[in-house]
Amino acid sequence: MSEPVWKVVKGNGPIVATAIHSGHDVRPDVRKLFAISKDDRLREEDPYTGDWAVIAPTHIIGLRSRFEVDLNRPRDKSVYIQPEDAWGLKIWKHQPTDKLIKTSLEEYDEFYSELRHILSEIESRYGRFVVFDLHSYNHRRKGPESQPEDAKRNPEVNLGTGTMNRELWAAVVARFMNDLRKFDFGGRRLDVRENVKFRGGQLSRWVDENYPETGCSLSIEFKKFFMDEWTGQLYPEEHQRIKDALKSTVIGVLEEL
Repeated sequence: MSEPVWKVVKGNGPIVATAIHSGHDVRPDVRKLFAISKDDRLREEDPYTGDWAVIAPTHIIGLRSRFEVDLNRPRDKSVYIQPEDAWGLKIWKHQPTDKLIKTSLEEYDEFYSELRHILSEIESRYGRFVVFDLHSYNHRRKGPESQPEDAKRNPEVNLGTGTMNRELWAAVVARFMNDLRKFDFGGRRLDVRENVKFRGGQLSRWVDENYPETGCSLSIEFKKFFMDEWTGQLYPEEHQRIKDALKSTVIGVLEEL
């Protein structure tokens, strides 16, 4: 593959952060076949989440759009084909070729092969590790002028733990949530809840399946209150506060690990 699909920075310690939906680029063969607009793609991607991943010495940031290959879905569903695969959006001008799909699946396989290498190395050095699996989600789907969706069902931070052995990692989960809730977020506290909107995707599931006793993956979804999900405009102060809030949880997670 000529252009990188993700960026890896390796550091010391048992904390890893990933932002696999941060990317927007696509291969030329994919771009030519797209019916979906850049704006529609961007709205369903997780822009700016890669900036948060640097809180961990070892971090992985996706550089390609999830519309090329979605690393957070099972392999057989990682290339969106029909509108129902992708929020009702028409993605392709016509059916993608077998070659295009094969290339995207090769990217998928290479990613998880590299992830295995990275995490196995950390496991051998530290015994156990925690992955901050970072994402963001939309909450104004009815249109650019629409009101935010009901906060009761849309927490500012959704922690997905549905893919893990919850009992085994109870102390890590509790400490992460408590420390994030205690953070002074511009004079207020973040609304942090567990498994309300999402329970975790393929990356976290893969970590649990491959490192059941040693790897804890926290699927962390931030509601897009730090940006305008329709225009892509970033609200820098809110974005930075989220980064600081995440950083504040690292010490506690290490203590519980």
